[in-house]
Amino acid sequence: MRRFLDRLYLAAAIVAAVCLASIAVVMLLQAGMREAGLLLRGADDVVSWLCAASAFLALAYTFREGELIRVSLLLERLPPRARRPAESACLVAALLVVGYATWAVSGFVYDSWQLGEVAQGLLQIPIWIPQTSLVIGLAVFLVAVLDELVAHLAGRKTAYQAAQDARRAAADFSSEL
Repeated sequence: MRRFLDRLYLAAAIVAAVCLASIAVVMLLQAGMREAGLLLRGADDVVSWLCAASAFLALAYTFREGELIRVSLLLERLPPRARRPAESACLVAALLVVGYATWAVSGFVYDSWQLGEVAQGLLQIPIWIPQTSLVIGLAVFLVAVLDELVAHLAGRKTAYQAAQDARRAAADFSSEL
């Protein structure tokens, strides 16, 4: 199960990276075509959908790598005895928030699909297609938060803490600037 979850988080991150690279390709293509007097219709729509997809699909991986903004600044200042329950409370709160966001966005996308909504830009495609990346990203993020909560409650070190410890051991304090 651990290997499957790690591959899931990595796969979502790779798709997010592909979305970022695709943004660059579309923008360069648009700029090049503009110089040639041609128009790349819908480029702005595609870039905005890719931007949203890259942000949401990267959530789980960046969370587990300790790259998302967390409350560690506050937690590290707590006495060791209070730190563990506070971390548990933060993970439970994160699970509830991400769970609600996943549920709400899923309902929104389902409504778009059910109503047959079409994008309002130059590209007239069903809007649920690009919106699905948000649901997938949030669902994978929800699994990652639950994964970390279970690890924490079982007394194991969370992945984000292990990543932070590895950076400190390597004298890499770039994430703390």
